[in-house]
Amino acid sequence: MLEGLRVIEFEGLGPGPFAAMLLADLGAEVITIHRPGPGAPGLLDRGKRSITLDLKAPDDIAIARALIASAEALIEGLRPGVMERLGLGPKDCHALNSALVYARMTGWGQTGPLAPVAGHDLNYLARSGALWFAGLPGDAPMPPPALVGDIGGGAMYLAVGLLAGVMRARMTGQGTTVDAAIVDGSAHMLALLLSLRPPTAQGFARGTGPLDGPHWSRSYGTADGGHVAVQAYEPKFYALLLEGLGLAGDPAMAAQHDPEQWPAQTARLAAIFAAHPRAHWETLFGASDACVAPVLSPDEAAADPHMAERGTWQETGGTLQPSPAPRFDGHRADLNPLPARDQHRTEILTDLRQRGLLP
Repeated sequence: MLEGLRVIEFEGLGPGPFAAMLLADLGAEVITIHRPGPGAPGLLDRGKRSITLDLKAPDDIAIARALIASAEALIEGLRPGVMERLGLGPKDCHALNSALVYARMTGWGQTGPLAPVAGHDLNYLARSGALWFAGLPGDAPMPPPALVGDIGGGAMYLAVGLLAGVMRARMTGQGTTVDAAIVDGSAHMLALLLSLRPPTAQGFARGTGPLDGPHWSRSYGTADGGHVAVQAYEPKFYALLLEGLGLAGDPAMAAQHDPEQWPAQTARLAAIFAAHPRAHWETLFGASDACVAPVLSPDEAAADPHMAERGTWQETGGTLQPSPAPRFDGHRADLNPLPARDQHRTEILTDLRQRGLLP
């Protein structure tokens, strides 16, 4: 789908490489500039081409500039100011390539009091407001590691911003600079959750919304130490949940949306789910609309009948990997290979010379 799009990625951590992998999965040509030194290819390098450059060496800076001049987009995830000190900031790069989409990935953003300060996924979520809802009342907030911040609020917004910039550049010839910040993206992701919360005098009190408090929207432990996830939001699905648990017609469970009753109803469901192993509940609810699912590890998910039929997980070289997503016309994409560091130096330099960008 993205064939013909050339993206230059400066080696970084987390969301930048993930966004570049996503673009490569979708067919973009991604050339990663790796730092000198040892290092095995990581999962996030799949589908990319690799060249190692020392960005403090004049000859290698010249190669980096030539690559930038040849591309439609650039991804970097260093602290604000680092690329400028290398002479590779947005102004420098737009002087080389006015149509370039310069996509920057940070936690705090390019501006603001915290822009130069260190941080990690959990810090950004804490300050953006996204971490507030990530846990039950009385528990310390803890979202799935990296999924909400680095990937959801970071990499996905970087990729969307980059592609939006490319669309405009192809129409107008004018490039742009994308400031993708995890604090911005993770806050933006709250829009759906906030749209489901009725206005109350409690404001944003934890455990009062339809997705962070009810007995029908949480995970429960099972007798064998496993867990099942329940989210029977609509009344018709809630009725099927109660029926499966033997609680149909129970007056104590009838009030689905009364927060005052949620604690007692939660305790009731917890005791029932804890009485049997996870496999029992898998068999009982199966493919019903009760909205009950087993909580699977990645290797268990790969063996799950639904996931296996779709090929959502693939194994190559003894390593389990998620398949590219989304899929187009119903077809699953195969996994791209992992490059060795500097594997494509010769062909990349040859291409740049053919383009007249290097002597």
